[in-house]
Amino acid sequence: MTAETVLTNARIVLADEIVEGSLVLRDGFIAGIEAGASRTGEDMGGDYVIPGLVELHTDHLEGHYAPRPKVRWNPIAAVLAHDAQVATAGITTVLDALRVGMDEDADLTSTDIRKLADAIEDSVQQDRLRADHFLHLRCEVSAPDCLQAFANFDGDDRVRLASLMDHAPGQRQFVNLETYAYYYQRKLKLTDRDFKLFCEKRMAESAANSGPNRAVIAAACHERGIVLASHDDATVGHVDEAIEQGVRVAEFPTTEAAARASKEAGLGVLMGAPNVMRGASHSGNVSARTLASDGLLDILSSDYIPFSLIQSAFFLGDMVDGISLPQAVAMVSKNPADAIGLTDRGVIEQGRRADLVRVRVDDHVPVVRTVWRQGRRVA
Repeated sequence: MTAETVLTNARIVLADEIVEGSLVLRDGFIAGIEAGASRTGEDMGGDYVIPGLVELHTDHLEGHYAPRPKVRWNPIAAVLAHDAQVATAGITTVLDALRVGMDEDADLTSTDIRKLADAIEDSVQQDRLRADHFLHLRCEVSAPDCLQAFANFDGDDRVRLASLMDHAPGQRQFVNLETYAYYYQRKLKLTDRDFKLFCEKRMAESAANSGPNRAVIAAACHERGIVLASHDDATVGHVDEAIEQGVRVAEFPTTEAAARASKEAGLGVLMGAPNVMRGASHSGNVSARTLASDGLLDILSSDYIPFSLIQSAFFLGDMVDGISLPQAVAMVSKNPADAIGLTDRGVIEQGRRADLVRVRVDDHVPVVRTVWRQGRRVA
């Protein structure tokens, strides 16, 4: 039996314009877009209808599984809680970022990470989830066990993205050692002497492991068709290295120079939506608003606040000169989908998946009213 839904009286955000009219959804896909048409259907009351959001890098799941030090929640329950939160924020496709490679400050183990991945995949198979879930491996290439942990995902076809990251002090995200000390010395409650030894150990691990691990993981990803991302590039030299390794997404470049070099090389430049909303990076690096204004921003990620994704799209479309609402919405839908090869979604057009979000804006804050995935209401 054909399943059809009609959404009427909507402001439909297309790839390059906003059309007032109706949408016809049939068997999980967009069957028609009718500008100005008067149809019988579900009245949207003049609300926006935008494509379902596509999230490439959320660290949010691990907090549901390990909400306190030494506390572990049921992994399926953790996945369900995370899924509910991202779906009600308008995210219909999510890449759950899981850490690969641990060090002494990590509360989780590689075994925990694999349990979470298994819970995601079992929940996909059992149709428990509102959003469409894939995996993003955050590969801490300086960690001694990075390759061993990466091997836990051999043959896992839910892995769509792997990022190459190195959080050792004195480089990339933490060029400024004061910022690094503020984060890690406070977190680990280290004396000045112990913090100095901690930094020396981290830098030695980076020098020994980062280069070889990057090469092995990059080669494995190319062989398996996994998209590669670089992380926290700070210099043109970092970008050149990323290009040589076949990276396609530049995650969170820390300087405008690195973002510009990435953009000019054809990489998709990804920044954090919380950075957009705060007007600054929490690590003191380049502002995502600045990159957006300069035409250097392609993709937004909610990072650690799921709702920030839709909030930042409407903020940019409303507040930043030169960025229309369709362009801003593309940063959270079409552009991330295209970056990882999900070309069946991310934009409202005939034949695409009916992944949609109904949004009303109150006092400059988007209110998510309804979410559909493949034409089925999920929130």
